[in-house]
Amino acid sequence: MRKIRDHQAEVDDKTSASPVKEAKEHLPPSDPRFLLADAVFETVTIGTLPPLHFLNETVFERTASEREDREKILSCMEENNSDLISGVYEGGLKVWECTYDLLEQMEKEGETFSGKSVLDLGCGAGLLGILALKRGARQVLFQDYNSTVIEQLTVPNVILNCQEDDEVESDSEKKGKGKKHEKGCLEKGKEDSNACSPPPKKRATDLSKHPLMSRCHFYSGDWRTFLPLVLKKEPQPKFDIIFTSETIYNTCYYPALHEALYQLLAPSGLVYLATKSHYFGVGGGLHLFETFVEQRSVFYLDHLWDGAEGLQRHVVVLRFKKQKDN
Repeated sequence: MRKIRDHQAEVDDKTSASPVKEAKEHLPPSDPRFLLADAVFETVTIGTLPPLHFLNETVFERTASEREDREKILSCMEENNSDLISGVYEGGLKVWECTYDLLEQMEKEGETFSGKSVLDLGCGAGLLGILALKRGARQVLFQDYNSTVIEQLTVPNVILNCQEDDEVESDSEKKGKGKKHEKGCLEKGKEDSNACSPPPKKRATDLSKHPLMSRCHFYSGDWRTFLPLVLKKEPQPKFDIIFTSETIYNTCYYPALHEALYQLLAPSGLVYLATKSHYFGVGGGLHLFETFVEQRSVFYLDHLWDGAEGLQRHVVVLRFKKQKDN
């Protein structure tokens, strides 16, 4: 126990000393057509869940030079040949495997999200928040570390899903040519006609006033600066459901993540966390996070699903131990 406490003190010291990325709110563009002009996208359908559309990762990377990127994360990714550069780029341009695990858990539980307020924390492509949006959430807040991820991926994906599903079909789909979907989908056995179809070209229409867009808010930045910024809102937001997937890979981030969950979760709300058992190279994982949560004694943590194959993956839920005042 002494070792764990000493380690946590060291983590807290590193966290307070590390550079802080300022948070900002992003407003959807008044004319979103340029974001989706000739975009190539994929669709994933899981059980009874509505189809979720998202920009094709491979094509996105190939067209990186054409995209606005004030943070220079796209060039950094290429130079370092890495999906993660701590403190610079936190992996938001990739749809990681655990996101699909959490989508499957939502399908299993039959969650409708109707009338609920939802936070997609560390959203990346935003599939979890988009699911909530399409299933009736009254408000969805998307947050990612990188502004480039929010502007170039999350917002376009939300816009893409605002369009009717029957508009997604294209000539290439009608021809019925097969396509191997992203590994994350095939791995979980998500065989469906949409997922195996070629990614079609997408023409954007003006969706800035779409009713689904009016329920969305977008933020980027470090959790340490995101939290005080979002708490300035009146009334202060409380979320019935918080999604966070593949965000506990670095133990240095645990204090800020825990504080954000504590401050933003509604008294009877639920945090759904999808994660791997261990993240090689960065050191975090479920066991260390469970220990951290247990020491803080604020949340119960229960396992909903534990994968037995390969690098073990998990879906857990957190809830307050005591009824918390608003």
